Amino acid sequence: MIPADQPAAATARIEFRHVSKTFAGKDQAVPALRDVSFRVRPGELVTVIGPSGSGKSTLFNLCVGLIEPDGVRPARRTGMVGYMPQHDLLLPWRSVLDNVIIPLEIQGVGKEEARRRGLAMLTEFGLDKFRDEYPAALSGGMRQRAALLRTWLTGRATLLLDESFGALDAMTRRELRQWLLDVWEKFERTVVFITHDVEEAVYLADRVIVFSARPGTVRRELIVDLPRPRRKEVIAEPAFRSLLAELLADLEPGPA
Repeated sequence: MIPADQPAAATARIEFRHVSKTFAGKDQAVPALRDVSFRVRPGELVTVIGPSGSGKSTLFNLCVGLIEPDGVRPARRTGMVGYMPQHDLLLPWRSVLDNVIIPLEIQGVGKEEARRRGLAMLTEFGLDKFRDEYPAALSGGMRQRAALLRTWLTGRATLLLDESFGALDAMTRRELRQWLLDVWEKFERTVVFITHDVEEAVYLADRVIVFSARPGTVRRELIVDLPRPRRKEVIAEPAFRSLLAELLADLEPGPA
């Protein structure tokens, strides 16, 4: 990965150049990513889609420095991105408000100031009525909102969302993806979003990065030239259905 503060990536929030990752297996090495190259520009919402096991989560782990790519270890700017994993990981003994302010506390912000900042954002995330509730009292959708607000409060300009809506029912998922678009358009963060839902990938994105089966490599970057702000009615339009058909064809089994 080339960090965004390097001259070669001055116009990108994230840039991968010929990145590969191999894990040590019990009997032999297991290649997860092979020669991955793409960039994410400031303010974009990019979705990443591909078969299970194609290295999409490995990609995010490389971004945040949890693992290193094959070859020479790259320079990396610490704290470059905010990362929301697949599961919300809310602490059951802390209220919604006290859960979402954890990044601020880690950064050394005083409890009173952290709570003030958290309260200011609870309404934007539809959580103002749940500030004093504990995670067990929340629906799946509300838990995901809280987890996303916690990620948001890292203050990072780039957010990595790994299958954030994957465990939700279809109706809640549709509601949250529209809400995510509204928040993204208002606050102008850069977002990279992993999903297994092909329709969701097209609906959310400026571009869709299509991964092959393992070892994952970029098969295609699909530009989604649909108007914004984007609303659910666009799903029925011929342009959307055409892009969806292209993406489904790209995901058909075959050589990378």
